Amino acid sequence: MANKGIQLTDELLTYVLEHSIPRTEVHRRLVAATESALGEISRMQISEEQGPLLTFLARLVGARQAVEVGTFTGLSALCIAEGLAEGGRLTCFDLSEEWTSIGVPYWEEAGVGDRIELVIGPAAETLAARTFDPPVDFAFVDADKGGYLTYVDLLLDRMRPGGLIVVDNTLYGGAVLDPDAEGNPAEIRRFNDAVATDERVDATLVNVGDGLMLLRKR
Repeated sequence: MANKGIQLTDELLTYVLEHSIPRTEVHRRLVAATESALGEISRMQISEEQGPLLTFLARLVGARQAVEVGTFTGLSALCIAEGLAEGGRLTCFDLSEEWTSIGVPYWEEAGVGDRIELVIGPAAETLAARTFDPPVDFAFVDADKGGYLTYVDLLLDRMRPGGLIVVDNTLYGGAVLDPDAEGNPAEIRRFNDAVATDERVDATLVNVGDGLMLLRKR
């Protein structure tokens, strides 16, 4: 079967963004603040086309209880919070108070600061110590790659049937195709292989940004 996919050029990406939920001025200034403060490290932010998708998916599942593992400077959290149902809450788990503090003023400016709780510490411990009532509807994972399976296990225990987990960097720049790769690419391969056959979820890997694994709890 012929490959019907196309290369996402800069021009085509612009077209995609023009026909998606728009990036706001607050989004743009948060991106700029991250670049100014962190330089090359700022590339850890979600890609521009991922933001509208996170907002859309949160709205699609009617998320009232959401979790994020790995917040960085808060762009993804901002996009998720903007997609929450009325009265919704997002709990963000991250190690760095320094990096997450960059995003907090922008959450407030966008009017979603009161929807977001930030928990600082190792997510494998802080998430394990939390329970959620009602259960989690939506989660986004973008943290240390070796912890992905642990985070997904913890989330599935706290998620309602039909809930959605979105996991970032699951193509890892194409390095997942190298069976001899070590480090993060090897961890991503291990994760993808495990969830693709996990009977607790329906899994679909999509080519958006650096790859998103979508996991629906059965």
